[in-house]
Amino acid sequence: MKKRKSTRTDFSGLWFIAPSLAGVSIFVLFPFADVIRRSFMGAMNSQFVGFSNYLTVFSNEAFRLAAKNTLRFMGICMPLLIGLSLLIALVLFSRMQQAGFFKTTFLIPMAVPVASVVLLWRVLFHRNGLLSAWIVSIGGQGSDWMNSPWAFWILVMSYLWKNLGYDIILWLAGLVGISPAIFEAARVDGAGTFQIFWKITLPNLLPSLYTITVLSFLNSFKVFREAYLVAGDYPHTSMYLLQHLFNNWFRDLSMDKLSAAAVLIALVIFGLILLLRRAWEEKE
Repeated sequence: MKKRKSTRTDFSGLWFIAPSLAGVSIFVLFPFADVIRRSFMGAMNSQFVGFSNYLTVFSNEAFRLAAKNTLRFMGICMPLLIGLSLLIALVLFSRMQQAGFFKTTFLIPMAVPVASVVLLWRVLFHRNGLLSAWIVSIGGQGSDWMNSPWAFWILVMSYLWKNLGYDIILWLAGLVGISPAIFEAARVDGAGTFQIFWKITLPNLLPSLYTITVLSFLNSFKVFREAYLVAGDYPHTSMYLLQHLFNNWFRDLSMDKLSAAAVLIALVIFGLILLLRRAWEEKE
């Protein structure tokens, strides 16, 4: 006699994810749900105001400036970081015997404390810093670089310096995962260096490219600490980012605008990640 298959659903696996799920719910999901609720309430009286907070955020000049600078920052930094890290990873991959030393070198910026980075910025780029002193010594005019349009490009340089090594390691992990036999077969068939890269290397790196793009996108929101500690609450307009705006609104207890802006940014980030995911799935 055949045994009847049990139709009961086994939920025993839930016990393994319950601790993590509880932690995420308590510290992430429930607080974010409260932020969504607050975005429809007044700051002082907690009365329902509908989409009034969102309209206030969109009409706020500081929000528009911060959003424009943040989009500009990501639009410049992400392609530079992804392209430069891929180029360096390809060079290191072709010379794997010397790659170990250079991988360690590129990862050093991740271990440098933020306080040390801030001190370096002040020594180099402030009005009496080393860079201004050098320009004056050759007959130029010194300036406070952190209070000029150059402040934005200093921020870009800091982001690239901080995140380059991590992306190189991720690219190298993807390159190592490609079978050497595929490259050998392509060379035997007469494929050139560019053809091997375009037809073999790049398609096999698509999963790594998706991961690196998402991480680079998320890390672009973490560059605020250095800029805030160097330039304060109100830096030069070229480097006034959304994180500066959120910090100032939090200090002023403008919870209505802060909550509405946080929900908008969360929706934008979530939507962009979904679009990236869908684009990569179609390519695969």
